[in-house]
Amino acid sequence: MSSKDGTARAAGPDRPVPEDYVADRIKQEREARGWSTVALAEKMAEAGHPVNQAAIWRIESGKPRRRVNLDEALGFCQVFGLTMDELTAPPMKHADPVIRGIVREWIENKAALARAKRDVEILESQIDHEDFELKHFASHSDEHKAELEQLIRREEDAWKRQHP
Repeated sequence: MSSKDGTARAAGPDRPVPEDYVADRIKQEREARGWSTVALAEKMAEAGHPVNQAAIWRIESGKPRRRVNLDEALGFCQVFGLTMDELTAPPMKHADPVIRGIVREWIENKAALARAKRDVEILESQIDHEDFELKHFASHSDEHKAELEQLIRREEDAWKRQHP
């Protein structure tokens, strides 16, 4: 942030501006995910960078704010899926938690759709192979073909009864 004359604002006594950015970004990322400070503390511990809930509150809201050490910063990057540059950059002013949540959900849904499309391609390939095998079996004789058609009808009927 800057003052009216365009100079950088001091972050407090001997506190660099990026530390304020980190604190703001941690709060923004936590809120975007709908996590409490307790939930974030648990995720940090799971990631191997334990920080208690009170420390997270002091980082985000304390007067003065608690500083973040390097190990904690690495943990926040890991938990939020950010680079260190992203963690220390000025937070986005207009990306409120609701919009951030929608963006994350959109990204997750796009990834899920890509996985589903890949699964469909795999299933289509398997079905093509099975179609080939069944046609090969049916090509041996009219008796094989009739037997196969009857088997397919019975199996489809049984599947439909089990999966209404």
